[in-house]
Amino acid sequence: MSRRLLSVLALPAGAALAAAAAGSQLLCQAAETPRGDKASSKEGKATNTKWWPSREQKHAARNIKCDLTGWWENELGSRMHVADIDSQGNFSGEYHTAVSSAQKPITPSPLIGSQHLDEDGQCTFGFTVNWKFSDSTAVFVGQCFAGDKGDEVLQTAWLLREKVDSLPSNWKATRTGHNVFTRVD
Repeated sequence: MSRRLLSVLALPAGAALAAAAAGSQLLCQAAETPRGDKASSKEGKATNTKWWPSREQKHAARNIKCDLTGWWENELGSRMHVADIDSQGNFSGEYHTAVSSAQKPITPSPLIGSQHLDEDGQCTFGFTVNWKFSDSTAVFVGQCFAGDKGDEVLQTAWLLREKVDSLPSNWKATRTGHNVFTRVD
């Protein structure tokens, strides 16, 4: 009887236990023995594990591509406009925030970013907003998703860095959060 080697993907023990407790499956490489030999066909069928679903399974009914250009609005009422994307994936636009802790009146602020030009249209992207009404900068990263009915959504996470007067105040200078944007027609 051969011994099997199972390799869990770089998860700390606590994360692996939490995932198992939540009912998540961990991805394992189960088709090799410790000597590097391939497992027998009987062993391979018994585990029937794969690293990832085939391309056909992942994108069986998807022909819709997500397009970043245009107007987007998040759950707080902030709006942004992404202008045309160049052949390298670079873009610019304008961000109209609906929320601020600044003392000055809110004004539209420029954004600049880039995206991966993925074939499947579910691109990842990032952009920076240079707030014109405060001494702060925000960076957003996210992914554009297109649903089967053509609805598009941007799932984003952000960091906002405010200017502080001294190093001892550094601890309070960075905020983090997430927003979901939907297309505004």
